[in-house]
Amino acid sequence: MDRRQTDARTRITVLVALAANLVIAAAKAVGGLVTASPALLSEAAHSVADSVNEVFLLVALRRSRRSPDARHPFGYGKERYFWSLLAAVGIFVMGGCFSFYQGVHALGEDQQESHAGYLAGLAVLAVALIAEGSSLVRALYQLRRQKEGAADPALRTVIAEDGTAVLGVLLAMAGMGLHMVTGQVVWEASASLAIGLLLVYVAYRLGREARDRLIGEAVTPELRESLREFLDGQPEIDNVAELLTMRLGMDSTLVAARIDLTPGFDSEEVELVCVRIKGRIAATWPQADHVFLDITEAPAA
Repeated sequence: MDRRQTDARTRITVLVALAANLVIAAAKAVGGLVTASPALLSEAAHSVADSVNEVFLLVALRRSRRSPDARHPFGYGKERYFWSLLAAVGIFVMGGCFSFYQGVHALGEDQQESHAGYLAGLAVLAVALIAEGSSLVRALYQLRRQKEGAADPALRTVIAEDGTAVLGVLLAMAGMGLHMVTGQVVWEASASLAIGLLLVYVAYRLGREARDRLIGEAVTPELRESLREFLDGQPEIDNVAELLTMRLGMDSTLVAARIDLTPGFDSEEVELVCVRIKGRIAATWPQADHVFLDITEAPAA
């Protein structure tokens, strides 16, 4: 599938998730303020964080497609990873930290909190569960359709957010339900703390992945081995001294190889050999759009 078509599908998926989260965040916030439910307020903060993050992802989709220029000769593909890192920070700060605050604050209350209006709050969470589940199903469906989708940080972030949102809603419903049955706010406080832990864990995983891509991550071992086997199989190459790779974006990869050629080539033939090998690599692996061959021992003519 063409990268632009893939990005268009991902953009629709992000927009669906954004629309769902904006509506859900408003409903959770109103319900949380009316019921004074810490678990519902934690979920409201979670949805607000997800909404902001989806705006980041939309920006990433647009900016990462810009063409290379003099300042950025390798293009802007890594912008997608930068905005994904900001999304992870947003999940941690706006979602995880606020959930921890709500949980600790509820545990510190001297009096038992009233659970008047909790039925309405549970109804809000039930609607949120349906909306978040629908968004998650769409994102997973897209992941299955596009072979390279697992590497798309925007799509992975949406799946992580929606999956976490579904688990968070279930935790909030359990906490509110147990609060209603037992009259003990500790259940809701525990639910808020659990939601906070869940969000911190997801933020850590997404942030670590974005960091690896930003500082320069190599291609998969399978692809690297295929590239080495290809180079080793060229009759003009005597030895592959070193092979370095780095992902520059979703469909852009840098390949740098230090090679020894077999004896008997003059300078013009060496140039022709390099051009042919580069062309074969680009034809076999279209994502390898930056290929550099360093001849370590240019043989004498």
